[in-house]
Amino acid sequence: MGDKKTVKKKKKTNPNLRLIKNGDVVEPKKKKRRERKREEKPEKLRFGKAKRAVIVLAVLGSLLVLVAGGFLYIVNNYKVTTVHVDGSIHYTNEEIMEMVMGGRFGDNSLLLSLKYRDKGIEGVPFIETMDVDIEAKDTIRITVYEKALAGYVRYLGRYVYFDKDGIVVETSMEETAGIPQVTGLSFDHVILHEPLPVDKPELFDEILNITQQLAKYSLTADRIYFNSAYEVTLYFGEAKIALGENKDIDEKIMKLQYILPDLLGKSGTLDMREYSEDTKTYSFEQD
Repeated sequence: MGDKKTVKKKKKTNPNLRLIKNGDVVEPKKKKRRERKREEKPEKLRFGKAKRAVIVLAVLGSLLVLVAGGFLYIVNNYKVTTVHVDGSIHYTNEEIMEMVMGGRFGDNSLLLSLKYRDKGIEGVPFIETMDVDIEAKDTIRITVYEKALAGYVRYLGRYVYFDKDGIVVETSMEETAGIPQVTGLSFDHVILHEPLPVDKPELFDEILNITQQLAKYSLTADRIYFNSAYEVTLYFGEAKIALGENKDIDEKIMKLQYILPDLLGKSGTLDMREYSEDTKTYSFEQD
């Protein structure tokens, strides 16, 4: 029999074991990247659904209290007590105030400043625009810019107002004080925002000049009448002032301011058709 070979079995070793000799310094084992990140992350506070709902409600409640408190402060501390109205002729101050301050919280200066910031009020008959300025917490100023009206004509029972160019700017059932009626013009229709269809459009320049000269000397004519030859007569109550053709109108009206007080209450015609600088008196023929 041959010799049997002896086979030595090797013991399996743990690959994770390290042999450390005396005197060796043991270095800590490096942690895996994932484990390091996990340890570095701060733990998140976790709330239950009920707690989150309570926090949200608390925040909303605080905001609501702040908003309500701010609103009450604005309402109580910005109330308008003084109003200045400038430039209104057609409407009374009270009517202008109602247009601007009408509605809820219309008497609050801060809310008015937000409402009319960088914009005026338009679309009001006879008014071009209105500006609202806040002068103090309790004081506002309303500036009215009315449309420049040269006169009005009567048509189909309405007052038809036109500007210096003869453009119809408004129609109304009410007469506006301070605006003279113009008679003697011939037209067969009226269209808003279009010129009055008269035979001689240049008459509107004359009408504007007459109204401006009257206003310059604080005179208010009831009526401006043009005859078929386009000669003009002014009516002040029962007194008529015959100015004649469109010549020396400015000078005639300048002299009229001194004569007119003596004619008030009288009925007749003052003839100023013939004018010269040397003329001292004019004839007045009573009716």
